[in-house]
Amino acid sequence: MLPYAAYLRVYEPLTAFPEQDRAAWAEYAESRDRPRRATALDAEHGESIRRLLAKPPHPAPPQESPNAYLRRVEDRLYVCPWQTRLRSWLAFSDFRGSTPVKLMDSFVPQTIAEQTADDFDKYKRQGGSSALRTHIRTTTWNVPPAWFVPFDGNERWLVLGKPANGQDTTTTTGRNLIYVTSMAQARRRSAKALQVIRRHVGEVATGIEVEDIARWLEEFHPHSLVELDYGGLVHLMDDEALQADQSVAELSAALTGLDTGQEELAFAMYQRVILRWKSMQLLESAN
Repeated sequence: MLPYAAYLRVYEPLTAFPEQDRAAWAEYAESRDRPRRATALDAEHGESIRRLLAKPPHPAPPQESPNAYLRRVEDRLYVCPWQTRLRSWLAFSDFRGSTPVKLMDSFVPQTIAEQTADDFDKYKRQGGSSALRTHIRTTTWNVPPAWFVPFDGNERWLVLGKPANGQDTTTTTGRNLIYVTSMAQARRRSAKALQVIRRHVGEVATGIEVEDIARWLEEFHPHSLVELDYGGLVHLMDDEALQADQSVAELSAALTGLDTGQEELAFAMYQRVILRWKSMQLLESAN
């Protein structure tokens, strides 16, 4: 849960969950003690930092998080579980797989790393095919172009308020940039984009990423909601940059231009998106 991260979330309707979970989430929604959206990212980040700075560090929590992001639409409750333990396991597996063995001990002692891997393997054996399905995807220092595809520029919600008490956090009442759409629209736009890319460009990296997002969306209830949250990235952008950021609309225009033979327009719009986020990624190495 890094501070400069963006999130792609799926909120499923309460009726999509098993009966036992349904009752638990309904009770959770009425609780006064649950983390509110205004402090949720800060709570997630703080919890992960405490685990990783512990001696020895804990790559994943011992139990799954009981928390979730919630949305209500016309009195209908939608739930996006945090799944902190599962997401931590997945992130640690990726990190361990890409880090030389000799360097791993500098981050996590071998015994802890092996125990974490064993716990994850046991979970996968017991959980079945849906065990690795996460409601939240996370990316640091940028937003992948494929993440813009499920949305429309008119679904953009921007707030330029400053964080309360000077804290560097993202809140619904503070500084934020979010897109929200229905699952039906997200799937339709992803499928159309994939067709356009394959028809005019072929099998390229962007198409593979769009296909990955499309497959992920198919795993959830058809009446779900899909949300793109710029999260902590809004604190790397000033007001002018946030107001000028029309990445969703620009990528949509690039795809339309590609499909209608307006190649110069398509290239120009796509380059605007790529260059904007490439400059953002450069901040990681400068940090």
